[in-house]
Amino acid sequence: MGKLPLPLEKGRAWVEIDLDALAHNVEDIRLNIPTGSEIMAIVKANAYGHGAAKIAEHLYNEGIRMFAVATLAEGVELRNSLPDGYILVFGHTEPTDAKCLNHYNLAQLVVDGVHAKELSETGYKLHVHVAIDSGMHRLGMEPSNLDEIESVFNCDNLIVDGIGTHLASQDSLDDSDIEFTNMQMMNFFSVVQELRNKGYDTGKLHAQASYGIYNFPELKCDIVRPGIMLYGVQSQNDETKIKTDLQPVLSLKARIAQIRLIDKGEHVSYGRSYTAIKTMKTATVSIGYADGVPRQMSGNGGQCIVKGTKVPIIGRICMDMLMIDVSDISDVNPGDIVTLIGKDGNEEIRCEDMAEASDTITNDILTGLGCRLQRIYI
Repeated sequence: MGKLPLPLEKGRAWVEIDLDALAHNVEDIRLNIPTGSEIMAIVKANAYGHGAAKIAEHLYNEGIRMFAVATLAEGVELRNSLPDGYILVFGHTEPTDAKCLNHYNLAQLVVDGVHAKELSETGYKLHVHVAIDSGMHRLGMEPSNLDEIESVFNCDNLIVDGIGTHLASQDSLDDSDIEFTNMQMMNFFSVVQELRNKGYDTGKLHAQASYGIYNFPELKCDIVRPGIMLYGVQSQNDETKIKTDLQPVLSLKARIAQIRLIDKGEHVSYGRSYTAIKTMKTATVSIGYADGVPRQMSGNGGQCIVKGTKVPIIGRICMDMLMIDVSDISDVNPGDIVTLIGKDGNEEIRCEDMAEASDTITNDILTGLGCRLQRIYI
């Protein structure tokens, strides 16, 4: 019996992942961090939509040995594809899952004394990092609660590998935000010093995420935690203190399903929100909001590239399809490739452009790319 037929790799809509660009970004980050600092690659949310298993494997081959995820399930999945390497779970894990942390050799971020005590009382030897809330007020213990912070170090079954904080405004170069970031780091380093004065081994220190690497290079921590910029993208069109030399890793593409002529006064898509002001040629593209294309992008500057020409998205984006105006392209046909993120000829649409047209950030775009988009690694 022959092999069962499978859909074409590039049949409807897909994502292309450029692993050489990923390696380039790793090198650019290494050039901009203090000597001796390690990279902890953030591969949560399926590596920001890029495919965690394959991305982590390639990063491991590039010499990265530390990885971070958001959930226990992500950690287990990553461990199954990455036998070696240090994996830290940043999100909350119930103490009842301590056996799972231990079995898969996953480190856990501890956010308060109660959580630490409950994890320790399970009897499993667990590696942990201590979260300090230096001013963001999301997770962690406040610097004034030194007794609570110390209690984590005194838990019999917890091995403290590091201590970290998260910077709320590291993406901003406004004077007030820089001042706030410096205040956060002062609070963080103050706690670390007090702990060390009392004889505690605080392990490896970490605070900088992507923007912290390029905006606050003077901060000397043992670990940096690049996320969005590891994938060659900024959250939005921001300026950074150190100019980046990052390359986008991901491209998003789909195929044209149908071409049609629309008369002046006719409508396109749901709600009749788009009305043709002249006779025009439209194309229906096989991708929609179920694939992660933001519904609000149409009418707000959302574009695609067809045969090296930028064209607008028109009408409401559907769950599985969207429509574009191809009136100015003479040789367009069903089956032609449409680029939503990436390059085609001399034109490029960056993820930042899509995010701007959708009034969101690139993190939202990339992590929202649907599971039915095949990831193709090149």
